[in-house]
Amino acid sequence: MKIAESWLREWVNPDLETEALGHQLTMLGHEVDGIEFEGHGIADVVIAEVTSVAKHPDADKLSLCKVNDGSGELVDVVCGAPNVVQGMKAAFAKPGVTLPNGVKLRQAKIRGVVSNGMLCSSLELGLGAESDGILCLPESAEVGSSLVGFLDLPDAVFELSLTPNRGDCFSVLGIARDVSALTGAELKIASGVSVVATIEDTQSVELVEPAGCPRFAGRVIRGIDAQARSPIWMTERLRRAGLRAISPVVDITNFVMLELGQPLHAYDHSLLKGTIRPRFAKAGEKVTLLDGKEVDLNEDTLIITDDSGPIGMAGIMGGLTTAVSDATTDVFFEAAFWPQEFMAGRARTYGMHTDASMRFERGVDPSGQGRAVERATQLLLEIAGGDAGPLLDQMDENHLPVSSPVTLRKDRLRRLLGLTIADETVVQILARLNMKVQSTVDGWVVLAPSYRFDIAIEADLIEEVARIHGYDSIPETTAYSQIPLATVTESRVDMEQVAATLIARDYQEVVTYSFIDATVDAAFTGSESQLVLSNPISSEMAVMRASLWPGMVAAAAANNARQQDRVRLFEMSKSFHGSLSAHTEVLRIAGLASGSVNPEQWATASESVDFFDIKADVEALLALTSGSGEFDFIAARHRALQPGQTAEIVRNNEVIGVVGKLHPTLAKLFDLKRSVYLFELDAAKALATTPAVAISVSKFPAIRRDIAVIVDDKISADELLAAVAATSPELIQGVRIFDIYKGKGIEAGRKSVAMGLILQETSRTLTDDDADKVMAAAVKKLKDQFAAVLRD
Repeated sequence: MKIAESWLREWVNPDLETEALGHQLTMLGHEVDGIEFEGHGIADVVIAEVTSVAKHPDADKLSLCKVNDGSGELVDVVCGAPNVVQGMKAAFAKPGVTLPNGVKLRQAKIRGVVSNGMLCSSLELGLGAESDGILCLPESAEVGSSLVGFLDLPDAVFELSLTPNRGDCFSVLGIARDVSALTGAELKIASGVSVVATIEDTQSVELVEPAGCPRFAGRVIRGIDAQARSPIWMTERLRRAGLRAISPVVDITNFVMLELGQPLHAYDHSLLKGTIRPRFAKAGEKVTLLDGKEVDLNEDTLIITDDSGPIGMAGIMGGLTTAVSDATTDVFFEAAFWPQEFMAGRARTYGMHTDASMRFERGVDPSGQGRAVERATQLLLEIAGGDAGPLLDQMDENHLPVSSPVTLRKDRLRRLLGLTIADETVVQILARLNMKVQSTVDGWVVLAPSYRFDIAIEADLIEEVARIHGYDSIPETTAYSQIPLATVTESRVDMEQVAATLIARDYQEVVTYSFIDATVDAAFTGSESQLVLSNPISSEMAVMRASLWPGMVAAAAANNARQQDRVRLFEMSKSFHGSLSAHTEVLRIAGLASGSVNPEQWATASESVDFFDIKADVEALLALTSGSGEFDFIAARHRALQPGQTAEIVRNNEVIGVVGKLHPTLAKLFDLKRSVYLFELDAAKALATTPAVAISVSKFPAIRRDIAVIVDDKISADELLAAVAATSPELIQGVRIFDIYKGKGIEAGRKSVAMGLILQETSRTLTDDDADKVMAAAVKKLKDQFAAVLRD
């Protein structure tokens, strides 16, 4: 919001220079984004009258003007402005004057004609951004007098960044109140004016929606001078506030809105049809606004109607059918109170943002409507004459907001601000903010004025005391606290590392509910949960989960239902077991994979994920520990998994998790068409680790020897690898299965397993004899333990 210093000082005039005043505004919470200084450098610019205008002989867009600058002789000036006309008053700069833009004027010959000075535009004078013509001054401007004196310059304009909760400060009066409270300077022109009615004409109003419009003030003014023009002091204040002057009636509504914070609207009274009724829009209703745009109204939008239908959008913009014009002689001023809850977001719904809607969204004083109409009436009668009817001020007190007392405790004030403020100082600050204060033993009971609707809790009052006392008056204190260093352990893998590993393998983390349906829980665990909630949100959230799988499977089903066929999810959270009196919580890591192994691409054929894909993901997690050789995958059965594709994960003979394919019954229950593979680990048991032990790297070359044996089909690969590795652990550095074959040449029920042995010593180079002995020992052990037959 822009506010002129001269206007503000008419309300409150503290003993502060401009920059100091700007600083104090910022300290009050009304941040000053910038200060624009106007009128500096134009002290030598005078008011002149254009006595004649003729065409330039050699330029179609230039005019030859005779200008009376009060010196007694007419001055020849070449002017290129399109709006220059005979008889107008304008700003004139003589040769030798330096303008705010740095241009120093001199006598110049323009297209063969000598020009002795310049008729200036607002832009050239630093008084605005318009440069489409010279500055046109009213007829009352005295020729030869100083322009800065006539326009009440120099002046400063504060650009304020106001917080949304301070709707009362979107006005000169609101800012003046705060400045007065801070500095102790007297608040002037605080009392409203009352206009005596000279006619009895009124406009009938019916509050049919008192919740949406609990107060409606207005007044009829007849017989105004349609040819009247807004005075220069008003147009200048509007300009410095960023608004363009239009006509006296419109300018007055804008002026009062800026001054008092209450938006107004002016109707051409002769165009109103019957009773005005503020109400909610009905389906299918439309209204044409002042900007000519026709709007389809929503049913949650408050509108203003008369007997002809909608004539405006409440608190946003008036309608075109009842708009004032240059021919208007009878005016009806309206100032209504539209509650915030009915205005918030309404303008944005229609892609609009107006000065009025912005103020109503942030809050308007519910007691200021009559005062605003009185002020507008006073100004209109002074500028355009006419006769005023009685003030109409209808209200429904049951729907008007009422301020509630708020308790402020001395101890709470001291603890939040970190200092002790004298009781009398606190009372004085609150009183200067027009709050009613009643002292108690522990503090005060405070009632805020109607325009301070942001005062609702104790912290709001503490903020007010801090603002007026001065944030920079609060002493700086350094807080000290002991922050113990977290214990860094090497006994377990960090959960963030687990998450990072799964994310790197294309999994996405989910968070599912700990409450699930009792039937679903039993379907996954095979037993009824004893952890039943006494007051569940719904029947589908009746028990505490014993597994993370139900929520993850439901998430996968939701993704599949939305054409997301490739799903990889993981969750790290707790499962719950036991009874209500003796329950346990286990931190688990669970994962789910379904769909294709890799995202669809042209270079690779699509292949669906299988048991070994998710097993590899589990092995990647277990590899984070130092005991990767301690884990075994053993075929098992699980209630929720398909037989034949299920394995328990065992560490040192203790089951720490399970992996496998979702049972078809459960897949059908969740309407899953694709195969789903799951794993779940006990985090504490699976991620336990010890510090890594460094081993020396042999400088001698390794030898690889391959063997292929035929064994019974039921013998697992792990058993074969363990047997071979144990034959000569000091030389065998690794054993790898590189081929498994069943088919022609192999007896039914048997399989051929080909293994590669990596042999290496740290102190010498191995010989063929060493390798032959290791191979012979390995073959013998396989024959003895598994009845293996060496394959040719």
